Amino acid sequence: MFFYTLGIRTYNLAARIIAPLNDKAKKYTEGRKNLFEELSRHVNKDDKNVWFHVSSLGEFEQGRPVMERLRQLYPGYKIILTFFSPSGYDVRKNYNGADYVCYMPADTPNNAKKFLDIVNPKAVFFVKYDFWYNFLSEVHLRNIPLYIFSTIFRESQVFFKWYGGKYKKVLEFFTHLFVQDENSVKLLAENGITNVTIAGDTRFDRVCQITQNAENIPLVDKFVENSRVIVAGSSWPPDENMIFSALEQLKDKHKIKLIIAPHEIHEGHLSAIEKTLKFKHIRFSKASETSIQDYDVLIIDNFGMLSRLYKYAEIAYVGGGFGAGIHNILEAVSYGIPVVFGTNYKRFKEAVDLVSLGSAATIRNKEELCSVLDRYLSDKPLLERAGKISTDYVNKNLGAADKILKEVKTL
Repeated sequence: MFFYTLGIRTYNLAARIIAPLNDKAKKYTEGRKNLFEELSRHVNKDDKNVWFHVSSLGEFEQGRPVMERLRQLYPGYKIILTFFSPSGYDVRKNYNGADYVCYMPADTPNNAKKFLDIVNPKAVFFVKYDFWYNFLSEVHLRNIPLYIFSTIFRESQVFFKWYGGKYKKVLEFFTHLFVQDENSVKLLAENGITNVTIAGDTRFDRVCQITQNAENIPLVDKFVENSRVIVAGSSWPPDENMIFSALEQLKDKHKIKLIIAPHEIHEGHLSAIEKTLKFKHIRFSKASETSIQDYDVLIIDNFGMLSRLYKYAEIAYVGGGFGAGIHNILEAVSYGIPVVFGTNYKRFKEAVDLVSLGSAATIRNKEELCSVLDRYLSDKPLLERAGKISTDYVNKNLGAADKILKEVKTL
């Protein structure tokens, strides 16, 4: 894997070069400075350490139910949590469910040896993706139990291409793989990997926890009084253009209020949203309970609130479907509401399932969005049926974290 490691080193060099000009690159490089010194200071290799690695915030949410359940079952173990992405690390660096949180070092052979020498984990869990060859290889060489969970495998992945033979070996490093569906089991078996269990997606456990513990937000309570509410979460400009157009056509007919939580909340994006909107709008940070009812659109300009906002919605729109792929729809579905999104959704099992079941709708343009929203808002029995399908789907898929840890205990 010489060229793989060379690519990793080149990536890190490029990140350092552009760091002064790029905020993400700056966080990526600065976050890894003195990493091993800090790790040595906070982690005792003689403790019963368990290492969890996640790529970013979405994978953290998938890993969280397993970490918290492990903590309950085995209180004597300590959890070391690593992130690859600055966006995930920045939000969850103070997560108290782990004993230490840090970045994952760059995936080189020396870094892998150094990290594992310090942490000396009794077991290692990777969440969903992030198949870092050098780290996984070193874990395997040391005979440390190695697991991955909530993952899905597809024929389009590099492991299963004619040119991916060497990288496919990474799958052989795992003690056990916990996947989401039967197709993954079949594909892995065809490639000689049989230490596999269908455990489902741990995100269902997490969104259920969030739903059950979601507290009201007083400002939002005031905003939504006596109105039909649509929540648009993790939106990008193509999503927003269609949502605002549909709102123009439907607002008077259905007395709609919109809560929009953009995926990016930097000033440039928020200002662009405000310039586009033809309705009375206000940012959450500037709103007050005395006047918020006078507005039609509430713009959420903070992170961490979206999962609670969906509880106010009759319908949710989830962004990303006109870009790299839709964002998390389960946070919305867990409240028993239908969800709408763009066309790039087929890599996400829950989206495919819910479209076929009838509680999710995919749209290609603003006309289709307007039609779907109008149909749901005009037909209360339809809205209720779709909501029940969402609730039943979530309930049916609970319990993945317990399945994983029960199987790990057996292994």
